[in-house]
Amino acid sequence: MNSFEFKCETRIIFGAGTECRVGREIKKCGGRRVLIVYGGGSVKRSGLLSRVENCLKEEGVDWLELGGVEPNPKLSLVHRGIELGRRERVDFVLAVGGGSAIDTAKAIALGIPDTGEVWDFFDHVREPEKILPVATILTLPATGSEASRATVITKEDGQVKKGLNFPILRPVFSILNPELTYTLPPYQTASGCVDILMHTLERFFSRGSGNELTDLIAEAVIRTILKNAPIALENPSDYQARSEIMWAGTVSHCELTGLGLPGDWASHQIEHELSTAYGVAHGAGLAAVWGSWARYAMGEGMDRFTKYARDVWGIRTGDDDGDARCAIEKTEEFFRSIGMPVSIPELIGRPVSEEEIKTLAHKCTFLGKRTIGNLVVMREPEIEAVYRMANHHERIGGFYVRE
Repeated sequence: MNSFEFKCETRIIFGAGTECRVGREIKKCGGRRVLIVYGGGSVKRSGLLSRVENCLKEEGVDWLELGGVEPNPKLSLVHRGIELGRRERVDFVLAVGGGSAIDTAKAIALGIPDTGEVWDFFDHVREPEKILPVATILTLPATGSEASRATVITKEDGQVKKGLNFPILRPVFSILNPELTYTLPPYQTASGCVDILMHTLERFFSRGSGNELTDLIAEAVIRTILKNAPIALENPSDYQARSEIMWAGTVSHCELTGLGLPGDWASHQIEHELSTAYGVAHGAGLAAVWGSWARYAMGEGMDRFTKYARDVWGIRTGDDDGDARCAIEKTEEFFRSIGMPVSIPELIGRPVSEEEIKTLAHKCTFLGKRTIGNLVVMREPEIEAVYRMANHHERIGGFYVRE
């Protein structure tokens, strides 16, 4: 087994009605004045925000609200939250929502006790050293941010989307009640399930081997989503299916599915530019580009692709190349079956131009300052090739061909 370090300090409080514990749990952590960060009106319309605030009131915990978090969360709102938190002497940040609310809360919690510009951390000019405690009440299983050491924020000036990854970003606790996901629109449910899959596949498809238990955990998470996503879409109030999806989302991104492996993450970086430029859902964008990345990369990772084909999909024809291609097609068929796109035109409603492709690839490399990927190290020409493949999706002779 390859060497690794692992420490996940987030306490998971899982089950029906657990959001009612939020007041006393924050009080246990020493929180006295809480900034509640959330997105649109759904948490208000559902009554969740009122229930949370009543729980805080019962425990004598004061609170302030900061709503308006959007998908692909913006730096401008982070700045507003930091200013509000400093002015009101906030000592705890609570995210109520999905990954965008949680990522915003993490960035605000970094900025409040800091004296500089929070974007410096995302630019890697400085490393964060302190953070206010963050807790979450999850309403959309997808990003895994409820137990991860990551946050992703978009800077509007130049439309730059960057992630930050540090241990102090893990929430102190996260409340996971599957009932809170019953009213999610089907598209959000499906997009979230793709995101969970991709957090697992990005770790699975990387150079390295020998961590058998890690691979088995990853494969179990993948199979869990393949089984339960259609059930949840057919019956949104199926508690068992919603439970399995919610827990899979946490396990997929708390690092258990990739211990001992470096991970690839090229698909995520390629997609980040699509969601930044076109405002698409992150999971849907991943579905649109993953098959193209996989066909581009499979020659360099045939052992991982055949393992995926045989252990997840049960494909065993004896032909490595055929098995790998079949597994990629099966994955795309799954995406389609839950209403997700498998090409850029399906994602945004039109093909992108060659000029757009070059711009996307250039921004993906941070204007030529980095490479992406591990299984295949990608520079601008390789990234452009994947965008082109995802831009033209025709089926010829049983195989997908990109021009």
